[in-house]
This record gives sequence, C-alpha cells and structure tokens, in this order.
Amino acid sequence: MSETSLRQLMEGVSHGTVAVDEAVARLRDLPYENLGYARIDHHRALRKDTPEVVFCEGKSPEQAAEIFARIAARAGRALGTRVREAHAEAIRRRVPGADYFPEARVVMAGVERRAAGDGRPYVLVASGGTADIPVAEEAALTVEFYGCRVERLYDVGVAGVHRLIDQRQALAKARAIVAVAGMDGALPGLVAGLVGCPVIAVPTSIGYGTGLGGVAALMNMLNACAPGVAVVNIDNGFGGGYLAAMITRPAK
Repeated sequence: MSETSLRQLMEGVSHGTVAVDEAVARLRDLPYENLGYARIDHHRALRKDTPEVVFCEGKSPEQAAEIFARIAARAGRALGTRVREAHAEAIRRRVPGADYFPEARVVMAGVERRAAGDGRPYVLVASGGTADIPVAEEAALTVEFYGCRVERLYDVGVAGVHRLIDQRQALAKARAIVAVAGMDGALPGLVAGLVGCPVIAVPTSIGYGTGLGGVAALMNMLNACAPGVAVVNIDNGFGGGYLAAMITRPAK
C-alpha cells in the first residue's frame, strides 16, 4: 500500500464510499502479512514509496509466486530478482500479466515500460563487456521498475577505450551512471573521470581465476581514484539500479 492508496482509502471512508469494515480488512495486514515462511512488508511502500522486492533465489517456485502475487495485489506492481524459469512459470500462473526477462533473471508486473529517448532525465547503464550484460540488464530493468528512463551502453570496457570516448555525449547527459564490469573492474573509475554525475559501480564475477569471482573487480572499484564512485556488491545489478533510480527520481 502506497501513501497515495492509503489517502484514497481514508478519503473513501470519510466520504462514505468505502465501508469501515472494508477499510479494516484492507488495513489488517499492515505493517506486514505473515505467511509462516515469509512476513511480507506491505508497509514498505509507505516508508520508501516502493514495494518490497522478491529475492527468488533459495525460495521454492510456489513460495516466490505466492509472495509476488500478494505484493502485486496490494501495491499494484511487483519485482522479482534472481528468477529461475520455474519461478517465472509459477509467478505467471498467479499473475498472468507479469513479464519475465530470462537474461537478467528478473520478473516484474504492473510497470508500463516506455520507449528510450522520451526526453526525461535518464540513468545510463554501461557494461565493460558482453559477458557483463546479464547483471547490467538487472540494473537497467530495476531502473525502469522504479519509473526512471534508462539508456544502455554495452561492451565499452577499457580494453578498447575509444568505444567509451566515442559516447561522451550520452555520458555527459546522464543523471546517474551504473557501470558494470568484471575482469579488472576499471570501467567505473574511467567513467567517473569523464562525468560530473554519480557513478554506481557494480563488479561482476566474470573473469579468470585470479579475478576471485569478482573480488578483484570489487577491490579495484573500491580503490578508484576518481571521485563520485559508489560501489555495490558483486553481481548486484538490482542494488546498482535501485541506487541510480533513487538519485534520478524527483524528490516528493
């Protein structure tokens, strides 16, 4: 339940268009709904203006679908991350309008995706290599879920720096940039040296043995000498996209 829907409910009771018993029933599960295996934080949309996100990894398809469906019913939209095919099938049986993006392992419902280039301020999501795109897409779809415009700039890593420099105009116009990279993880520091907006660095687990599953990229990003870089956890496209959306969305 968002602040807007709560106000509408209270106004409905005040005007006599919503019965008191109906209002009580709709408020009964605030601040959370206990399913036994999960306590759904319906109150989160009131605190943060966004509903709880379903992290599907480690949950059974049935558990993920139940949680997702209940959030979608209350909030009018829902987002799931780390979604396997079995999760997606179960969710779409419960919420037929949900969209599944297998590359990003994301499912979302209740979101009207807008075409790029519609004139709004945007978040730019850049990837160092093609292999980093699944994490970058998780970030990009998260940005879209939270109502922000996103532009994508993939395979612009430092091994061919001319590919990035060639996109200076797109970099300069971004409100925030999510830079996703594995291997040496050098992309965010380079980007931050070229732009004046915040750069959210997302290390990925892509790379050979000494990359240590993304730890080397993470350490390199934490040691970036260019100012304005914030770093999230390895493969955490959601975290990078969420932070970028918070920076970009207009304050209420």
